[in-house]
Amino acid sequence: MSPLNTGDDVSTPFATRFHSPGRASAMADLLPRAAAVVSLLLLLSSTSELVAGAPSLELGLGGARRRRYDSIFAFGNSYTDTGNNPEVFAWYDIFNPVMRPPYGSTFFGRPTGRNCDGRLIIDFIAANLSLPFVPPSLVQGGNFRRGANFAVGGATALDASFFLPPQGEEPPATGGGAQQLPLNTSLGVQLRWFESLKPSLCRTPKACEKFFGRSLFYVGELGFNDYDIAMGGGMSIEQVRSFVPYVIGNISMAIERLIVKHGAASFLVSGMVPAGCAPPILVLFGNMGNLDPQTGCMEEMNDVSIYHDSLLQESLQKIRARHPDVDIFFADFFNPVMEMVKSPSKFGFEEDVLTICCGGPGKYHFTVVPICGDPGATTCPDPSARLFWDGAHLTEAAYKIIADGWLSAMNSPESARI
Repeated sequence: MSPLNTGDDVSTPFATRFHSPGRASAMADLLPRAAAVVSLLLLLSSTSELVAGAPSLELGLGGARRRRYDSIFAFGNSYTDTGNNPEVFAWYDIFNPVMRPPYGSTFFGRPTGRNCDGRLIIDFIAANLSLPFVPPSLVQGGNFRRGANFAVGGATALDASFFLPPQGEEPPATGGGAQQLPLNTSLGVQLRWFESLKPSLCRTPKACEKFFGRSLFYVGELGFNDYDIAMGGGMSIEQVRSFVPYVIGNISMAIERLIVKHGAASFLVSGMVPAGCAPPILVLFGNMGNLDPQTGCMEEMNDVSIYHDSLLQESLQKIRARHPDVDIFFADFFNPVMEMVKSPSKFGFEEDVLTICCGGPGKYHFTVVPICGDPGATTCPDPSARLFWDGAHLTEAAYKIIADGWLSAMNSPESARI
């Protein structure tokens, strides 16, 4: 069964379809590299710091009806996770690299678990709505009346079983717990966590309809980890591209379920980052494609991101047609990052824009060892002058620019809801 119990098993056919006699050895060579990328995508623990506790603000979704939001419920991966990873990593006895300096140094003055020097897009969205920073749902003792964050660093849209080798074949031994990646934290798992939390928030259908009708459902970036892990497992870019519709299918089914079963009425749905510009992709898989002479980004992986976004927008249009009373806003992640890559000085970034702020001595300052926070790693003197923080993750400065753009577009009367 798929993670959303739709009756369509998309995992086993692909595990078989992409298996070849040489795949096991390819996985043995490549999976450690993919695991290193994923480890840099993991957002870890944070506390539930609050912004000023003012009443909720109204936010117009592309000139549609304006709603008042009392809470935010978030799903996604490390671009969104505000602190679930320490809990998840503890389950698997895996080391958490970002619960140490210099993470969190820009805003919080200490590591909070966000895989960033400071705040994420969702933090800026919450602040704009005068809501608390969205607390991680797995942290015990949290107050979730104003929202909960179910996102987990390293999470995938597809169920973790999709990435397992065919039945009867052992996964390659990679050491350090890497063979356990991806962890069982997919979008379907996150949705079940939400459904387990729901009874503590509302108890009757009418009460839930009212409660979630005043909530913003934030579906953060999903897809990067699916494609990255698949490439690390030996899949070609064409093979990765062929299962993009399944990734979009799982995202769409989650949104549909939140609407039909739980009464969600407002969504902000993030598109995908330009994967071909991410330094880990360039270092680990750059020889699998061509680099754009203007940007230095890997064209084929950026094409996957564009394809992902086009299918996602088509799917969101269909959902909106079925549910005209539901507000759905597609948040473009790809183009704002590409604009920063093409014109870094416009945003106050250094010209070597693909170089990360915190990392090792390798190309783009990205290395598998050391990583940010390790002995031998270095941190740039001014993170606000960098686009990338520790690998595929962005700096707080970049996230703020993107968040400001999303908020402006969402409140623009000329902007379509999708």
